[in-house]
Amino acid sequence: MRRGRRLAVDVGDARIGVASCDPDGILATPVETVPGRDVPAAHRRLRQLVEEYEPIEVILGLPRSLGGGEGPAAVKVREFAQVFARSIAPVPVRLVDERMTTVTAAQGMRASGVKSKKGRSVIDQAAAVVILQNALESERASGNPPGEGVEVVV
Repeated sequence: MRRGRRLAVDVGDARIGVASCDPDGILATPVETVPGRDVPAAHRRLRQLVEEYEPIEVILGLPRSLGGGEGPAAVKVREFAQVFARSIAPVPVRLVDERMTTVTAAQGMRASGVKSKKGRSVIDQAAAVVILQNALESERASGNPPGEGVEVVV
């Protein structure tokens, strides 16, 4: 397991959830929800978070269908990832499968007693936590970085 903090990003149209982990990669915790409608502003805020947290990599959730295919949402995230990776280079960006993370996050929040209306503002952070926790467990189990790297195209 590589040592170092990671950031995870759950990209949505309206909101972008961000989570981080400790330098030992043991525990993922929520960071904040970034408004997603103004994409240039969202990129600026995410760059600030990368500068602040100094991660060894950023993990982006890639929305796939239950069958594993990629639809319009995955295309948007890949485009977002490409622009974002260029803006934070040399920090690497990796795409990991995020199937069912929002569902898992919502179930966890309901089990904790968080009402759905109140939870809307933090569900994206909770999904980013699930994405990051899954990525950490994947790396711990395989010894390899999770998901696929985003090649920076100039």
